[in-house]
Amino acid sequence: VQLQASGGGLVQAGGSLRLSCVVSGRPARNYVMGWFRQAPGKKREFVSATTKSFGTTYYSDFVKGRFTISRDNAKNTVYLQMDSLKPEDTGVYFCAADQGIIQSSIRVPDMYDYWGQGTLVTVSS
Repeated sequence: VQLQASGGGLVQAGGSLRLSCVVSGRPARNYVMGWFRQAPGKKREFVSATTKSFGTTYYSDFVKGRFTISRDNAKNTVYLQMDSLKPEDTGVYFCAADQGIIQSSIRVPDMYDYWGQGTLVTVSS
């Protein structure tokens, strides 16, 4: 499975970006999909995830109400719509996939088997 993330860029505080993660090699519908981010000098942290079926979504507290994760299994793509961006949202955003991850581990980066290369998001104040 290969993941290709895109959509990052430079945006002013309060602006919006939409990240995309294209899954290739296997159908995206077989995988739990997550978004993580890593700011300079910090650990990779959970942002959002969506389950394979029913599309149950999860968000970290610091993005809840501002970010929306969605998936289009027909296009093998997962999206992260980011609104009301803040300077502290700056970082490299990674998409990740796993076939067998359980709900209690969905926020843990080490539990995901597949990772994209990351896309840089910079929010200026």
